[in-house]
Amino acid sequence: MLISNAYAQAAAPGGPMSTLTGLLPIILMFVVLWFLMIRPQMKRAKELKAMVAALAKGDEVIIGGGIAGRIVKVGENYITLEIAEKVEIQVQKPSVVTILPKGTLKNL
Repeated sequence: MLISNAYAQAAAPGGPMSTLTGLLPIILMFVVLWFLMIRPQMKRAKELKAMVAALAKGDEVIIGGGIAGRIVKVGENYITLEIAEKVEIQVQKPSVVTILPKGTLKNL
């Protein structure tokens, strides 16, 4: 009486082209996500892996906890870090965040 009948709208003709047009925004969002988030993260991970592989005895580094020290010994998975005179700690290689320029620890 007060409510009118609702009828379904017929599908618009257009075939596969209309389906592609419907998926275009989703594809565009994925491409933007790739270039803004995924690609830079992969690049950063690759640089970090190369830095960890290049660690050598005598390098001055900062590890994840903020501890600065000089590498005394390099193993396959661990490094020995001298953080003060005659004070050495053993940490995992991936915990290294930054390699410092030579002579930085003298200035600290």
